[in-house]
Amino acid sequence: METLTISSPGFSHGEAIPSRHTCDGDDTSPAIVIAKVPQATQSLALVMDDPDAPMGDWVHWVVWNIPPQTREIPEHGLPPKAVQGKNDWHRNSYGGPCPPSGTHRYFFRVYALDTVLKLGSSTTKGDLERAMQGHVLGKGELMGTYKRR
Repeated sequence: METLTISSPGFSHGEAIPSRHTCDGDDTSPAIVIAKVPQATQSLALVMDDPDAPMGDWVHWVVWNIPPQTREIPEHGLPPKAVQGKNDWHRNSYGGPCPPSGTHRYFFRVYALDTVLKLGSSTTKGDLERAMQGHVLGKGELMGTYKRR
């Protein structure tokens, strides 16, 4: 499996996510920059989650069918044809960091797939992971942290 390079102009790996991307700010998705996408990629998928949530992993964002030539997912936006699934707030949108206490880690994972997925709008992270099985060509990860003000 190849390694994609994932970054954001708003924060570096392991650093704090700016509050404008959280429930303390505008709750807008950060820009995500993608590099080293494998040649055979047919689509990209993105999952953002918080493994430090009190009830276990909390899913903030689920996106698939991102065009393979995409090199940046814009702040507070999506590339054409990208589809958003259900996060753990049961919304088909980005839901920013909003930890109840302490500092939490937030992982943005981007997957290069050898297919375009046919999934409905009720798709969750688990559904997406099952659909991606056997189709992942590469993966990249960006981790940011956040603590409520």
